[in-house]
Amino acid sequence: MTTIDATAPPMTGALGTTSLPAALVHRAQTTPTGLALRKKELGRWREYDWATYAQRTATTMAGLRSLGVGPGDKVAIHAENRPAWVFADLAIQAMGAVSVGIYPTSPASEVDYLLNHSEASVVIVEDEEQYDKTIEVKHQLPNLRHIVVVDPRGISHNGDGMVLTLTELEALGAGATIDDLATAADQLTGEDVAIIVYTSGTTGPPKGAMISHDNLMAAARSAASLYDVSGADEVLSYLPLCHIAERLISVVNAIGLGYVVNFGQGGDALLGDLGEVQPTFFVGVPRVWEKMLAAVEIRMGDASWFKRTMYRFWKGQGAKLARKRMHGALNPFDKVWYALGWAMLYRSTRQKLGLMRVRNAISGAAPISPSVLEFFWALGVPVLEVYGQTENTAQATINPADDVRMGTVGTAVPGAEVTVDPANGEILTRGPGTFVGYYRNPEATAETIDADGWLHTGDVGVLDHDGFLTITDRMKDIIITAGGKNISPSEIENRLKVSPFIREAVVIGDGRKYLTALIGIESDTVGNWATQRQLAYTTYGDLSAKPEVEALIADVVAEANTELAQVETIKAFRLLPKELDQADGEVTATQKVKRAAIATEFADTIDTMYGGA
Repeated sequence: MTTIDATAPPMTGALGTTSLPAALVHRAQTTPTGLALRKKELGRWREYDWATYAQRTATTMAGLRSLGVGPGDKVAIHAENRPAWVFADLAIQAMGAVSVGIYPTSPASEVDYLLNHSEASVVIVEDEEQYDKTIEVKHQLPNLRHIVVVDPRGISHNGDGMVLTLTELEALGAGATIDDLATAADQLTGEDVAIIVYTSGTTGPPKGAMISHDNLMAAARSAASLYDVSGADEVLSYLPLCHIAERLISVVNAIGLGYVVNFGQGGDALLGDLGEVQPTFFVGVPRVWEKMLAAVEIRMGDASWFKRTMYRFWKGQGAKLARKRMHGALNPFDKVWYALGWAMLYRSTRQKLGLMRVRNAISGAAPISPSVLEFFWALGVPVLEVYGQTENTAQATINPADDVRMGTVGTAVPGAEVTVDPANGEILTRGPGTFVGYYRNPEATAETIDADGWLHTGDVGVLDHDGFLTITDRMKDIIITAGGKNISPSEIENRLKVSPFIREAVVIGDGRKYLTALIGIESDTVGNWATQRQLAYTTYGDLSAKPEVEALIADVVAEANTELAQVETIKAFRLLPKELDQADGEVTATQKVKRAAIATEFADTIDTMYGGA
């Protein structure tokens, strides 16, 4: 079988240290006044330099020690992205304990499972909402000793020794210094577990992937050789910090490479935050890129004839230039032509999207349609598709900046090996990012890492002679029709989701004679479409039930079918009557569809597409 191995170069400075806490100490000692973090509070940006970053981490570490936290203990963080999150994360790691992230959107039942499974002794919660989730299940948490609240407004904890505020925690550690942090970091070894990241759990309970200090530092060193970034660069932290991708961008790589991390208001304020920060380095999951594209297309649909004409022309010219740019082949005339397009379209569009300054851009965590990537390349935003999993610390492949091949996820990152099992097409990876194993689940660990150190990803793909990897689908998601045809549903779903009118698409057909789909509309764009046509509606369910909306989506499905092989075409579809919800067990915290749950919940609807009543 073909194997591709990329060797990582040796590193010095912060990247030459053995752990993130040690790298943070190095930053604080060498560039103490350098800008590290910014947080928007009450409309103003508060700044933190590297010395403050390290000092707050040392204080938090000492406070946790005063609560009895020691090496090997688990401390959970259930909060929104903010400086306090990373202070706590680094403090936990520095003392030899293990940091466990919980998604802010996780319902109480999931909080119960994660705190129980991780055996967390302390949980740091954001506010009253997250506090209430823990309180609801605390009688089922025998290991939990303390709840630390970041924002205590609305919470009365007088007399409850189990509960304290973050301010009170820091007061307990007020005498700590950066030297104390350095001393603690010196006691760590690379093999020690630093964090536990729970998988999304699309087919069962989430598994806790144990990531070591070595794993995290290997990822930081890999980033240093992949991205042209420095202390002058900026990112916007907006994806959940408990996800491995955001953890790498906002904590691991930020400390390793020394760039600035901005914490905005989050949630629906993303576009506003992007507009203010205008990051130079941006990471998006496919959903984010798709929504940006949809916003532009909808805005252009409402524009004047002249603006629509200019948009189509310069988007087309940008696409032609993009094909050259992907291979580093722009000539002087091309650059002049792009400069004209910059003045006519690209600058204004990128500025409104918050991408005007972006030099490095990534799409990962799930497959993305090449047509979406092509749109951003046409604007001059060089989005590189990457591939990785929690279990390999997101260290697998990336498209080379000077040899981008659409439809692939690129070649092996420095230090990693990638191969494909000829027996079943499963993608295997090996390298310094390979995780320690699943916490309290040796059986699953043994199934995932074989005797030769290969990580079995569960993904199916093809590796070409140049080392470029193409992912087909998840092994467990492959559909085998009644006629014996193997179908990759994600490729079909991605074609449908390119439409600004479709948010979710779930292809059905395992054991069936033909393929069908459950489709969730994009409420904003379909709502705008309906308003323009004076179609009154009240709720999401009311909107999706309208015959006009069904006809709109039918046109999208028909267009997608023209690009598919006959056996892959969607023969029937139904619009979902509600938005898929994590609390209802329909999607994970990262918005990955739980196919089994959907098949069960909408079984009657599915049957109607196959001749059922």
